[in-house]
Amino acid sequence: MAEENLVPDQDVEQHSILKSVFLHLFPGLLITLFFLIVLPMSIIRGGTSYLAILLAILFVLIPFELGYLFYQGKKKNGRFSLKGIILYREKISIREYLVIIPVIYFLIAIISLLYSPIRAFIIETFFSWVPGWVFLDDFLADPSAYSRSSLIPTLLLGLLLSGFGASIVEELYFRGYLLPRISRFKMLAPLMNVALFSIYHFFSPWQYPAIFLGFLPVVYVVYQKKNIYLGIIIHCLLNGLGVLRLLFMISK
Repeated sequence: MAEENLVPDQDVEQHSILKSVFLHLFPGLLITLFFLIVLPMSIIRGGTSYLAILLAILFVLIPFELGYLFYQGKKKNGRFSLKGIILYREKISIREYLVIIPVIYFLIAIISLLYSPIRAFIIETFFSWVPGWVFLDDFLADPSAYSRSSLIPTLLLGLLLSGFGASIVEELYFRGYLLPRISRFKMLAPLMNVALFSIYHFFSPWQYPAIFLGFLPVVYVVYQKKNIYLGIIIHCLLNGLGVLRLLFMISK
Protein backbone atom coordinates (compact mmCIF):
# COMPACT_ATOMS: atom_id res chain seq x y z
CA MET A 1 0.00 0.00 0.00
CA ALA A 2 1.34 3.43 -0.83
CA GLU A 3 2.02 5.66 2.14
CA GLU A 4 -0.67 8.10 1.16
CA ASN A 5 -3.67 7.26 -1.02
CA LEU A 6 -6.83 9.15 -1.66
CA VAL A 7 -10.18 7.99 -0.33
CA PRO A 8 -12.62 8.68 -3.19
CA ASP A 9 -15.63 9.52 -1.03
CA GLN A 10 -13.73 11.97 1.15
CA ASP A 11 -10.81 13.01 -1.03
CA VAL A 12 -8.56 12.75 2.01
CA GLU A 13 -5.02 11.43 1.86
CA GLN A 14 -4.59 8.28 3.94
CA HIS A 15 -1.58 7.63 6.16
CA SER A 16 0.01 4.20 6.24
CA ILE A 17 -0.41 2.37 9.55
CA LEU A 18 3.28 2.89 10.34
CA LYS A 19 3.12 6.61 9.63
CA SER A 20 -0.08 7.00 11.62
CA VAL A 21 1.34 5.17 14.64
CA PHE A 22 4.48 7.31 14.49
CA LEU A 23 2.56 10.60 14.25
CA HIS A 24 0.27 9.56 17.11
CA LEU A 25 3.03 8.48 19.47
CA PHE A 26 6.12 10.54 18.68
CA PRO A 27 4.84 13.76 20.31
CA GLY A 28 4.07 11.73 23.45
CA LEU A 29 7.65 10.47 23.56
CA LEU A 30 8.98 14.03 23.31
CA ILE A 31 6.58 15.26 25.99
CA THR A 32 7.52 12.41 28.35
CA LEU A 33 11.25 12.91 27.80
CA PHE A 34 10.94 16.63 28.55
CA PHE A 35 8.76 15.86 31.59
CA LEU A 36 11.29 13.40 33.03
CA ILE A 37 14.15 15.84 32.53
CA VAL A 38 12.34 18.80 34.09
CA LEU A 39 10.60 16.84 36.86
CA PRO A 40 13.60 16.50 39.26
CA MET A 41 14.39 20.20 38.90
CA SER A 42 10.78 21.09 39.66
CA ILE A 43 10.73 18.92 42.79
CA ILE A 44 14.09 20.24 44.04
CA ARG A 45 12.83 23.80 43.70
CA GLY A 46 9.69 23.01 45.68
CA GLY A 47 7.46 22.63 42.66
CA THR A 48 5.22 19.73 41.64
CA SER A 49 5.11 17.13 38.91
CA TYR A 50 2.04 18.97 37.63
CA LEU A 51 4.19 22.04 36.96
CA ALA A 52 6.65 19.83 35.05
CA ILE A 53 3.92 18.54 32.73
CA LEU A 54 2.63 22.08 32.21
CA LEU A 55 6.09 23.13 31.07
CA ALA A 56 6.09 20.13 28.71
CA ILE A 57 2.79 21.35 27.29
CA LEU A 58 4.16 24.85 26.83
CA PHE A 59 7.53 23.95 25.33
CA VAL A 60 6.85 20.65 23.55
CA LEU A 61 3.19 19.71 23.03
CA ILE A 62 1.86 22.97 21.65
CA PRO A 63 4.91 23.94 19.55
CA PHE A 64 5.37 20.46 18.05
CA GLU A 65 1.76 19.52 17.30
CA LEU A 66 0.64 22.95 16.17
CA GLY A 67 3.92 23.50 14.35
CA TYR A 68 3.53 20.23 12.46
CA LEU A 69 0.02 21.20 11.38
CA PHE A 70 1.19 24.57 10.08
CA TYR A 71 4.15 22.87 8.38
CA GLN A 72 1.70 20.62 6.53
CA GLY A 73 -0.38 23.68 5.70
CA LYS A 74 2.68 25.43 4.25
CA LYS A 75 3.39 22.41 2.05
CA LYS A 76 -0.20 22.20 0.85
CA ASN A 77 -1.15 25.87 0.54
CA GLY A 78 2.18 27.61 0.08
CA ARG A 79 1.59 29.58 3.27
CA PHE A 80 1.12 28.88 6.96
CA SER A 81 -2.54 27.94 6.85
CA LEU A 82 -4.62 25.06 8.20
CA LYS A 83 -6.92 25.06 5.17
CA GLY A 84 -7.33 21.48 4.00
CA ILE A 85 -5.26 20.25 6.94
CA ILE A 86 -7.81 20.35 9.76
CA LEU A 87 -10.88 18.43 8.65
CA TYR A 88 -14.16 17.32 10.26
CA ARG A 89 -15.55 20.85 10.49
CA GLU A 90 -19.10 20.17 9.36
CA LYS A 91 -21.81 22.23 10.98
CA ILE A 92 -24.32 20.78 13.42
CA SER A 93 -27.27 22.44 15.11
CA ILE A 94 -27.08 24.19 18.47
CA ARG A 95 -29.58 21.64 19.75
CA GLU A 96 -27.14 18.85 18.93
CA TYR A 97 -24.39 20.63 20.87
CA LEU A 98 -26.72 21.10 23.84
CA VAL A 99 -27.68 17.43 23.86
CA ILE A 100 -24.44 15.67 22.91
CA ILE A 101 -22.00 17.59 25.12
CA PRO A 102 -23.80 17.12 28.49
CA VAL A 103 -24.57 13.46 27.75
CA ILE A 104 -20.97 12.60 26.91
CA TYR A 105 -19.58 14.70 29.76
CA PHE A 106 -21.91 12.92 32.21
CA LEU A 107 -20.84 9.55 30.79
CA ILE A 108 -17.17 10.42 31.22
CA ALA A 109 -17.81 11.62 34.79
CA ILE A 110 -19.33 8.22 35.62
CA ILE A 111 -16.38 6.41 34.01
CA SER A 112 -13.96 8.57 36.01
CA LEU A 113 -15.79 7.89 39.26
CA LEU A 114 -15.87 4.14 38.67
CA TYR A 115 -12.24 4.09 37.59
CA SER A 116 -10.91 5.75 40.75
CA PRO A 117 -10.59 2.53 42.82
CA ILE A 118 -9.32 0.65 39.75
CA ARG A 119 -6.61 3.29 39.32
CA ALA A 120 -5.54 2.79 42.94
CA PHE A 121 -5.39 -0.98 42.38
CA ILE A 122 -3.37 -0.62 39.16
CA ILE A 123 -0.89 1.73 40.81
CA GLU A 124 -0.52 -0.49 43.87
CA THR A 125 -0.16 -3.65 41.78
CA PHE A 126 1.98 -2.52 38.86
CA PHE A 127 3.46 0.88 39.71
CA SER A 128 4.21 0.72 43.44
CA TRP A 129 7.87 1.28 42.53
CA VAL A 130 7.12 4.71 41.06
CA PRO A 131 7.91 7.56 43.50
CA GLY A 132 4.80 9.42 44.67
CA TRP A 133 6.06 12.76 43.35
CA VAL A 134 5.88 11.45 39.77
CA PHE A 135 2.07 11.40 39.84
CA LEU A 136 0.51 14.60 38.53
CA ASP A 137 -1.82 14.92 41.52
CA ASP A 138 0.90 14.15 44.07
CA PHE A 139 0.36 17.46 45.88
CA LEU A 140 -3.14 16.38 46.89
CA ALA A 141 -1.65 13.77 49.22
CA ASP A 142 -0.29 16.58 51.39
CA PRO A 143 -1.16 20.06 50.08
CA SER A 144 0.32 21.60 53.25
CA ALA A 145 3.78 20.56 52.03
CA TYR A 146 3.47 23.23 49.35
CA SER A 147 2.78 26.91 49.77
CA ARG A 148 -0.52 28.18 48.43
CA SER A 149 1.45 30.99 46.79
CA SER A 150 3.06 28.37 44.54
CA LEU A 151 0.16 25.93 44.11
CA ILE A 152 -2.50 28.44 43.12
CA PRO A 153 -0.44 30.10 40.34
CA THR A 154 0.52 26.61 39.09
CA LEU A 155 -3.13 25.59 38.88
CA LEU A 156 -4.11 28.85 37.22
CA LEU A 157 -1.39 28.19 34.67
CA GLY A 158 -2.85 24.69 34.34
CA LEU A 159 -6.25 26.16 33.58
CA LEU A 160 -4.70 28.07 30.69
CA LEU A 161 -2.29 25.44 29.34
CA SER A 162 -4.13 22.20 30.11
CA GLY A 163 -7.70 23.44 30.19
CA PHE A 164 -7.44 25.30 26.90
CA GLY A 165 -4.05 25.12 25.18
CA ALA A 166 -3.38 21.38 25.23
CA SER A 167 -7.06 20.48 24.82
CA ILE A 168 -7.51 22.57 21.69
CA VAL A 169 -4.20 21.64 20.07
CA GLU A 170 -4.61 17.92 20.77
CA GLU A 171 -8.08 17.89 19.25
CA LEU A 172 -6.84 19.73 16.16
CA TYR A 173 -3.91 17.32 15.81
CA PHE A 174 -5.48 13.98 16.76
CA ARG A 175 -9.08 14.42 15.63
CA GLY A 176 -8.84 17.17 13.03
CA TYR A 177 -5.71 15.89 11.30
CA LEU A 178 -4.84 12.28 12.16
CA LEU A 179 -8.32 10.73 12.48
CA PRO A 180 -9.55 11.63 8.97
CA ARG A 181 -6.36 10.17 7.52
CA ILE A 182 -7.15 6.69 8.79
CA SER A 183 -10.84 6.94 7.81
CA ARG A 184 -10.45 4.05 5.36
CA PHE A 185 -10.79 1.80 8.41
CA LYS A 186 -14.32 3.21 8.85
CA MET A 187 -15.72 2.48 12.33
CA LEU A 188 -12.37 1.07 13.46
CA ALA A 189 -10.71 4.45 12.86
CA PRO A 190 -11.97 6.06 16.10
CA LEU A 191 -10.97 2.95 18.05
CA MET A 192 -7.45 3.11 16.63
CA ASN A 193 -7.24 6.85 17.26
CA VAL A 194 -8.30 6.53 20.91
CA ALA A 195 -6.01 3.57 21.55
CA LEU A 196 -3.00 5.44 20.20
CA PHE A 197 -4.05 8.66 21.94
CA SER A 198 -4.11 6.73 25.23
CA ILE A 199 -0.63 5.27 24.69
CA TYR A 200 0.60 8.76 23.73
CA HIS A 201 0.30 9.62 27.45
CA PHE A 202 3.52 7.71 28.24
CA PHE A 203 4.05 9.76 31.39
CA SER A 204 0.93 8.28 33.09
CA PRO A 205 0.34 4.67 31.93
CA TRP A 206 -1.87 4.02 34.98
CA GLN A 207 -4.40 6.29 33.29
CA TYR A 208 -4.59 4.32 30.03
CA PRO A 209 -7.94 2.59 30.75
CA ALA A 210 -9.55 5.86 31.88
CA ILE A 211 -8.30 7.79 28.86
CA PHE A 212 -9.38 5.04 26.48
CA LEU A 213 -12.86 4.57 27.93
CA GLY A 214 -13.38 8.29 28.51
CA PHE A 215 -12.38 9.47 25.06
CA LEU A 216 -13.95 6.62 23.10
CA PRO A 217 -17.44 8.19 23.00
CA VAL A 218 -15.90 11.61 22.29
CA VAL A 219 -13.97 10.40 19.27
CA TYR A 220 -16.84 8.32 17.91
CA VAL A 221 -19.21 11.28 18.00
CA VAL A 222 -16.59 13.52 16.36
CA TYR A 223 -16.15 10.86 13.67
CA GLN A 224 -19.87 10.33 13.16
CA LYS A 225 -20.74 14.03 13.07
CA LYS A 226 -17.52 15.02 11.27
CA ASN A 227 -17.30 17.87 13.79
CA ILE A 228 -14.10 18.49 15.78
CA TYR A 229 -15.70 21.32 17.73
CA LEU A 230 -17.55 18.75 19.82
CA GLY A 231 -14.21 17.21 20.75
CA ILE A 232 -12.63 20.57 21.50
CA ILE A 233 -15.47 21.69 23.78
CA ILE A 234 -15.67 18.40 25.69
CA HIS A 235 -11.87 18.16 26.03
CA CYS A 236 -11.68 21.74 27.35
CA LEU A 237 -14.49 21.03 29.82
CA LEU A 238 -12.80 17.87 31.07
CA ASN A 239 -9.40 19.45 31.62
CA GLY A 240 -10.65 22.87 32.66
CA LEU A 241 -13.19 21.70 35.22
CA GLY A 242 -10.64 19.19 36.50
CA VAL A 243 -8.22 22.03 37.27
CA LEU A 244 -11.00 24.08 38.87
CA ARG A 245 -11.79 21.10 41.11
CA LEU A 246 -8.16 20.96 42.21
CA LEU A 247 -8.21 24.70 42.91
CA PHE A 248 -11.29 24.25 45.05
CA MET A 249 -9.72 21.36 46.96
CA ILE A 250 -6.57 23.24 47.94
CA SER A 251 -8.45 26.47 48.65
CA LYS A 252 -10.64 24.97 51.36
